[in-house]
Amino acid sequence: MLHPSNFSSSPAGAAELTRQRLIRAAFELFTTRGYHDTTTAQIAKKAGIAEGTIYRHFASKQQLMNELYRAAQRWATKLVQDTARDPEARTARAQLMAVAHGLFEGAAEDAAVVKLGLLERLEAVIDDESRKAAREFRLALERIVAEGKAQGAVRTGAVEIWAGVWLATISHALDRCRRLETGRCRRAIGDRCGMEGN
Repeated sequence: MLHPSNFSSSPAGAAELTRQRLIRAAFELFTTRGYHDTTTAQIAKKAGIAEGTIYRHFASKQQLMNELYRAAQRWATKLVQDTARDPEARTARAQLMAVAHGLFEGAAEDAAVVKLGLLERLEAVIDDESRKAAREFRLALERIVAEGKAQGAVRTGAVEIWAGVWLATISHALDRCRRLETGRCRRAIGDRCGMEGN
């Protein structure tokens, strides 16, 4: 699962520790208050640093948000790719169920990652690199849907549309899920998706 402390692979010097505190603070504030309602002063205060220190690590609040968004997209893409390679999930239907299950499990473990990566409307502030990361997630999902069409499990029509319908349905359920108690959500979603509730 994605955790703010896993964003960098460089040694943890003082500057890196400060960067990680900034990332954790921004992650929490963006997912609880929203990107537009979070100020750099609030991020700095939560991280326990001076506001100007943010700009030693990130050119702007937008760049910081984009780094978090890309990490969430990479997590979701890896989930889809790992599911597609899983020998237990032989059919596209089984793969889509496994991806849905993985997204709900991810939301139960760390709802903020799923919220930032899939539920927040950030089109106006994401950069080209973030758009590319989002496209990679969408393309990985479309490959499974295309397999489903070839297997006769997905109706005729454009793969992009069916992938969009699937993702919109899952996103809606995830949004509802984050408003419910975790255990109750997992049981309710599991029942709707044909998965066992935990």
